[in-house]
Amino acid sequence: MSGTAWAAGLLGVAALAWVLAARRASLVLWTTAIAIGLALWMLTAPAHAALAIVWGVFLLLAFALNIPPLRRRFVSDPVLKIFRKLLPPISDTERAALEAGSVWWEAELFRGDPDWRRLCDIPAPCLSEAEQAFLDGPVEQLCAMLDDWDITHIRRDLSPEAWRFIKEQGFFGMIVPKEHGGLGFSAQAHSAVVMKIASRSVTAAVTVMVPNSLGPAELLLHYGTEEQQRHYLPRLARGDEVPCFALTGPEAGSDAAALPDRGTVCRGMFAGRETLGIRLNWEKRYITLAPVATLLGLAFRLFDPDRLLGDKEDLGITLALIPTSTPGIEIGARHFPLNVPFQNGPTRGRDVFIPLDGVIGGRDGIGQGWRMLMETLAAGRSISLPALSCGAAKLAARATGAYARIRKQFKLPIGKFEGVEEALARLGGYGYLMDAARTLTARAVDLGEKPAIASAIAKYQLTEHMRRVVNDALDVQGGSGICLGPRNLLGRAYQALPISITVEGANILTRTLIIYGQGAVRCHPYLYRELQAAAEPDPVRASKAFDDAFTGHIGYTLSNFARAFWLGVTGARFVRVPFKGVTRRYAQQLTRLSAGFALISDCALLTLGGALKRREKISGRFADVLSFLYLASAAIKRHEDDGRPPEDEPLLRFACEYALHQAEKALVVILKNFPNRFLGWLLGGLAFPTGRHFHPPADALGHAVASLLLAPSTARERLTAGIFVPEGEQDALGRIEAALPRVVAAEPHERALHALIEENPLLHGDLEAQLTVALRRGVLNAGQAELVRVAAIARAGVIAVDEFGKGSL
Repeated sequence: MSGTAWAAGLLGVAALAWVLAARRASLVLWTTAIAIGLALWMLTAPAHAALAIVWGVFLLLAFALNIPPLRRRFVSDPVLKIFRKLLPPISDTERAALEAGSVWWEAELFRGDPDWRRLCDIPAPCLSEAEQAFLDGPVEQLCAMLDDWDITHIRRDLSPEAWRFIKEQGFFGMIVPKEHGGLGFSAQAHSAVVMKIASRSVTAAVTVMVPNSLGPAELLLHYGTEEQQRHYLPRLARGDEVPCFALTGPEAGSDAAALPDRGTVCRGMFAGRETLGIRLNWEKRYITLAPVATLLGLAFRLFDPDRLLGDKEDLGITLALIPTSTPGIEIGARHFPLNVPFQNGPTRGRDVFIPLDGVIGGRDGIGQGWRMLMETLAAGRSISLPALSCGAAKLAARATGAYARIRKQFKLPIGKFEGVEEALARLGGYGYLMDAARTLTARAVDLGEKPAIASAIAKYQLTEHMRRVVNDALDVQGGSGICLGPRNLLGRAYQALPISITVEGANILTRTLIIYGQGAVRCHPYLYRELQAAAEPDPVRASKAFDDAFTGHIGYTLSNFARAFWLGVTGARFVRVPFKGVTRRYAQQLTRLSAGFALISDCALLTLGGALKRREKISGRFADVLSFLYLASAAIKRHEDDGRPPEDEPLLRFACEYALHQAEKALVVILKNFPNRFLGWLLGGLAFPTGRHFHPPADALGHAVASLLLAPSTARERLTAGIFVPEGEQDALGRIEAALPRVVAAEPHERALHALIEENPLLHGDLEAQLTVALRRGVLNAGQAELVRVAAIARAGVIAVDEFGKGSL
């Protein structure tokens, strides 16, 4: 055989292997295709001893790998032994956390080959007539009666009228089904309600969202007995009961599974007779609504030292519902979280006795508390904090964009300065990205998912971007942003930022441990199955299960190598996506980064194994990649659902280019810090064969986005839709809304006045004198002069800050 023929044959086999890997072909298909390829090679090339060697090696591997008993004995069983040695111990609580909830679209992105048709086919979010009527009626009414300065500075609480209205209108029962007297709203409606209220008052939004998030109602719906549901759900829906849920304590914050609060099974007196029940002792803090709660949800560890319920002494984490009037409960004291006075405080219990039917789920619920919490948190985290974050972001974009047009310095609106324009572009682009992720994640809940990873992404990324957006808004507003008072729209939101960052899983923990730590196990197509096989005590079942998963994992890894390199070389231009226009190219580019992520992530898992759990810098960067892939795909979905409005294209482009850049940057930093430097270099060459391609949004694009915020437009309305915009000019946002069109209408006439002042410096600072001269000289007519006069009055009303007399604060 000539050297050319030999090389051509090898190249052909390699090309065939590459195609099979890229297509994620089965082992049988691999074997058949390679056999055909070798046969063709043999027929077209002269006989040679080397060819016989190749055939011999192929047949040996084909038999060993395609006959399951042989494959298990010589390949997968030895690997299983090594895998078990390397696998870190997994506690019951860790296992419950890993298994909680479901995975959804984020798993497609994790695996490197997202099915865009699946995303495209998800129905666009919509509200029912009843839900829209509630938003347009009771929610608008509640927002109109809220005075945030009165709430935060004077009362340090909602007004009695607001509390009464919230209860009477069923705000506490949004998630309670109609058959139990609740509103039975969708997750989308729940999110929309919280978002609108949050744009008016963080205190009110938290008050409304907590009973509808992780708490007694949610837990009762999924795990309560029929009797518990019949008794409590109607009372919660009517506001007869104010609920809270107590999990966090002094010694158990992020490590909530380590809670020291104890319950002991024993006999005691309840309602005048001896009853089998639980004696509880606890100390909790940071519990929202605890100071005013009438119904306490409690997480504790239950023990049965006398074995009254069975053979076990440690029964595990358990949840119970306890009326706060029960003897031994201490409640009512308040914390004061950063001047945002929603009801939050500690609760303690000393020798509190409850009957066993106080356990959520009754006796069947004993020891199931951690699983209940993990599963319900996945759904609740999808809605409340993302909605609150979007409310703040939309308010910041609408108010600050208008303020930047109204406020002038150096005879120009400050929004025309490039430094301010940069901040405005982020307000618009981040706001678009955030709202897209909010609606997509809420949609997952409405489709029956409990999206554990997507909810963590939404909670982490949207609260972090809220922090950036509000900071940018205050930078633009300058002195008026830092002077608190009734005129200040964002001061309390700024103060509240760390609260959202901290609650429902602190962001550092969410990023480093949940998004990728849990995501790697749940989103990876084979890792969870391998873990289950390794934990299987039956050796036969373990061997078969691990063999099946491990064989698939090898094919998956080979596919990642082939796909990442091909998509890197071609720029993913041949990837089929069901989109047209600008979204088509962004979906292709996301597919490319998804494939690179899948390759690098899988190699990190294979080389670091259980140690990756402790390499939180690396896992956090993987979380960033997955997060930004999810956010960008949400932006694409939103643009498609909106009908691809051309006016919104700058927002879409800014959002996607920002997310692509951040995802690529995180992958590059991972490779720079990869523990195995050679492997990191090799993976970089495969994932980025032509170098880096994604850059931050261009200045021209930022200008286009900022311009959308500086004047009334349909794009501005869509971007900020769903927040409360008051009628009239009594409120700060109402004054800004009224002033914006007046200022825009007056601008060309104000420029004429500027030229007049240049000729007559003595007119500087005296508007009426300027208008008089302008009218006399014919520079302006009476109507134009009135436009300038009205705009000046409106501008003064917007830029004014609050003043307080001596001793009035």
